[in-house]
Amino acid sequence: MVAGNYQLMTANERGHYAIAPLEVELGIWQGEYLNANLPWLRWWNDQGNLLLTGDERAKQEHQRAEQEHQRAEQEHQRAEQEHQRAEQAEAENARLREQLRALGVNPDSL
Repeated sequence: MVAGNYQLMTANERGHYAIAPLEVELGIWQGEYLNANLPWLRWWNDQGNLLLTGDERAKQEHQRAEQEHQRAEQEHQRAEQEHQRAEQAEAENARLREQLRALGVNPDSL
């Protein structure tokens, strides 16, 4: 709208229509939304990046949270394995100290 009148706009190099004051573009996106694969009217930022719908953002956040959960679970398993290795090493150390004592050697004096 210019001076109260609508003016015909031309699409930019991406085929979108820029709305400069809002720093967004409007254009046609082909893809699946609401369980239908159709051309949809979608928003992009002024750099041409598609702006996600609320559902898309929620799905993306859910995937990120799931990945973080898996990473935390792997870290927990790694820590548990390290703890088990430390316990095994301590048990082996105690066994060897007992063998030295049985041979008449004080392991604390070595």
